[in-house]
Amino acid sequence: MAFIGSILQEVVKRKKFIQQHVDGVVLQEKVLRKLLLKAQFTAFGNKYNFSKILKSNDVRSAFNQNVPVYDYNKMLDEFWQRTKNGEANISWPGKVKYFGLTSGTSDAASKTVPITSDMIKAIRRTSLSQLETLSLFDLPASFYEKSVLMLGGSTDLIKVENRYEGDLSGILTKNIPKWFSRFYKPGYKISNIRDWATKLEQITINAHKWDIGIIAGVPAWVQILLEKIVAHYNVKDIHEIWPNLQLFIHGGVSFAPYKNSLSKYLGKEIYFLETYLASEGFLAFRHADENAMKLVLNNGIYFEFVPFNGKNFTDEGNLVENPEILKLDQVQECIEYALLISTCSGAWRYLIGDTIKFTSLERYDIVITGRTKHFLSMCGEHLSVDNMNKAIKTISEEENIIINEFTVAGISYDNLFAHKWFLAIDTEVDKLLIKDKLDKCLAKLNDDYGVERKAALKEVIVEVVPTKYFYEWMRLKGKEGAQNKFPRVMKKDQFEDWENFIFKNKS
Repeated sequence: MAFIGSILQEVVKRKKFIQQHVDGVVLQEKVLRKLLLKAQFTAFGNKYNFSKILKSNDVRSAFNQNVPVYDYNKMLDEFWQRTKNGEANISWPGKVKYFGLTSGTSDAASKTVPITSDMIKAIRRTSLSQLETLSLFDLPASFYEKSVLMLGGSTDLIKVENRYEGDLSGILTKNIPKWFSRFYKPGYKISNIRDWATKLEQITINAHKWDIGIIAGVPAWVQILLEKIVAHYNVKDIHEIWPNLQLFIHGGVSFAPYKNSLSKYLGKEIYFLETYLASEGFLAFRHADENAMKLVLNNGIYFEFVPFNGKNFTDEGNLVENPEILKLDQVQECIEYALLISTCSGAWRYLIGDTIKFTSLERYDIVITGRTKHFLSMCGEHLSVDNMNKAIKTISEEENIIINEFTVAGISYDNLFAHKWFLAIDTEVDKLLIKDKLDKCLAKLNDDYGVERKAALKEVIVEVVPTKYFYEWMRLKGKEGAQNKFPRVMKKDQFEDWENFIFKNKS
């Protein structure tokens, strides 16, 4: 077995990922040409004359001028519903067998997006590319023989007519290559379980049988699992059960609020790698030697960027008619952009709903700052989820407390406005002190917020509730586990429902 580990380690060392030593703009034009070429005879390609675009001297500009922007509802109504009905060659060649749920945090109704075999292969290639960067860590040969625990959705997908629907993680697990099966945990039997609580229980019961080196999953649910395992076996930390655990691959939410609380369950330092893996594709990942994620510019996704400002988006976060759309060579660092993606799953100029900032144009490094519809701007404060995460992280560090979850909503207050926060804190704290620190920190991070706190934003209200309430509310909404995460910003009806839930539990 040690011999196998040495071979795998050598392969990783020699096959280093060379993604963007070539000009990113060149890579992106090649990706766009490949996408257009493959989809030119689909219903979408025929409608927008991909064949003609491919003959243009400037393919990227011709694509911009001839293909409109699509959001989920428009894409579904005009093309994806036909794909779901079993028609072939609609927005991508062939029929589509799998559709990934994108319920995430926001809408009550689940959305499903096509996941083609080409996209599954692209995600697999990018996943392997990230693992190849592990050669930059000081990992022994034996590490490459350890198991990988993937904490994802059920592989028992829901069959709807001629297609299968489920979490992306469940779809990917169902399509794991044979060579990887010997490393994969919790195994197909447990991963097939749909009920999240039952799945966690089975993983806990079997945990002592496995030699885990890597865990992959959403931080909140991984922490809940580690807590269960440590309690079940009555041990001090997870390394008493999995002594060779050395890597946590995470994504879906900002990791900062969870890092301190996760450390309680670790017996030694481990490495952390962040991924930007959505149902629509694997968009970015952090290399082993870097602190930021890098856009994946050469693997089935073409990117465009819409400056996230009042000129291009309404106060509700909807895209206006004829927004300003930029190509990769037109963006700037430290400006917030909404992403448009065109992919090998048949999404075209598709508004994915996430916002990002470039931290380095030389390396194409990015940070995720939030969602186009997850921000607060009741009176011009333009408060982003990125601002919120940074403020919560600062308070946690300064007060030495753990705040893994939070949510906020804008409310009417004295004929003007207020922000009402709910923070998940399981220890005694001074609410007024927390409120004051939060308010001052947000004003420092965001000038618009500071201005409005002296004008229309009259008050900040902070409520402290146990962390368990956040996860119980998710369970009641059918959004427990896998890729689901708690909404950082709530709209009126959702917030009223949440407040009613808290009131019933407190009374």
